Amino acid sequence: MPGRLNSASAQPYVLGLFRIVVSLLFACHGAASLFGVLGGAPGSGGTIDTGTWPGWYAAVIQLVGGGLVLLGLGTRPAAVICSGSMAYAYFKVHQPGALWPLENGGEAPAMFCWAFLLLAFTGSGAFGLDRLLARRTSGQEQSAPERKTPVAA
Repeated sequence: MPGRLNSASAQPYVLGLFRIVVSLLFACHGAASLFGVLGGAPGSGGTIDTGTWPGWYAAVIQLVGGGLVLLGLGTRPAAVICSGSMAYAYFKVHQPGALWPLENGGEAPAMFCWAFLLLAFTGSGAFGLDRLLARRTSGQEQSAPERKTPVAA
């Protein structure tokens, strides 16, 4: 069993599944806050007023950033933005209430922050559009005939 868990061939697939689950949960938070689905915005059950700081902007980052990471499209930059937004949420909203996440209700922002930071460093893993596009781009570069530039005499 430990050999299978350390297998390099399985790691991209597990990382891809991790990315999909984490980003789907993150995007659902944004959809709930922006559209009132899945129970609506936390605390009100409705939607967040357009343009309110920081809630509406956080919800847009959650929905768009979570969607991009879910698809594995621009995973690293999107994950950095998602991670930063959750660090901001933790330190500005939750941490002033108490030191520990269990005491201040900041478990979700802390976990999302670290999960997205991990994805920013590891990339999308398997099942991501980043890998598909990279494969397609590298295939085109290899199959394209080499062109020589004329040298001026």
